[in-house]
Amino acid sequence: MKIAVLGGGSWGTTLADLLAKKGHDARLWVREQAVMSEIRTTRENSWYLPGRKLADNLEVSTDAAAVSDGVKHFVFAVPCQFIRNAYQRYLKYLPKGAVIICASKGIELDSLMTMSQVCEDALAAVKPRFAMLSGPSFAYEVIREMPTAVTLACKDKKAAKDVQEALSTSYFRVYTSTDVRGVELGGAIKNIIAIAAGVADGLGFGGNARAALITRGLSEMSRLGKAMGGERQTFMGLSGMGDLVLTCTGDLSRNRQVGLRLAKGQKLLDILAEMKMVAEGVKTTEAVHALCAKLGIDMPLSEQVYAILYKDKDPSEAVYELMTRSLKDE
Repeated sequence: MKIAVLGGGSWGTTLADLLAKKGHDARLWVREQAVMSEIRTTRENSWYLPGRKLADNLEVSTDAAAVSDGVKHFVFAVPCQFIRNAYQRYLKYLPKGAVIICASKGIELDSLMTMSQVCEDALAAVKPRFAMLSGPSFAYEVIREMPTAVTLACKDKKAAKDVQEALSTSYFRVYTSTDVRGVELGGAIKNIIAIAAGVADGLGFGGNARAALITRGLSEMSRLGKAMGGERQTFMGLSGMGDLVLTCTGDLSRNRQVGLRLAKGQKLLDILAEMKMVAEGVKTTEAVHALCAKLGIDMPLSEQVYAILYKDKDPSEAVYELMTRSLKDE
């Protein structure tokens, strides 16, 4: 398969490397000339994946036309708030019916659209077949070939089967689903709960608090997901519970790291300025806050994370308010 991967961050580079190692004609588009030159000369992306050797047959370029030549399958792995710009950049290179595999997790802040809705809106002219790749998958572990399982959601069963076979390896197992909305919302909302988990860990709370956050966070994910057309059962799977557990407990979770540092008294802008990669949960929290107001959905955990991030609320006060809310049935 000829397949283009757009985005030279840790996840895009990892997916491109995986595809190249499988023998596919994989092309990686990166924005920076320096990153392209380094990968071509040393086979390494030291900024995002230091010490990991990339496949010799992986092509890398800053030229969108060259990367897209003859390609029908495109993986977009750019921060979700920039994915519309990425779609628009590539629109003229996409063939009719192109398969768009989105590896970005979040909700577009300006429009409150999910990733599939942004794709449909921005690429309507080519009638793309959209697939959402999500699940518990730290790039650093995947590129080290540690066992990982993810979900690929796509309405087109043939496209889903083709991509599933293209991506699956002895260490990277891909399941398919037709619930695009549920899979993409699970991947987005879990980042908010991971910030909350980081706050709890940073305040010195134990396993009880973390387990409660994960469980009640899953309830919030399912509630909003169902209201937006997702299937409740999807949130029990890899793209829901699986990804939620990973990002709430793993030290490689950028969103959890944001919460940890907020609990220590650091300011959000300072935290973000020092991070190499984007913590998608920060903007997604703002988008979900607006969606909850629009749809009338109660998401108390997410609302407290919003207050901490955007209203400078003291994390300890947020915890107290959550624990002393009116009592109710589970």
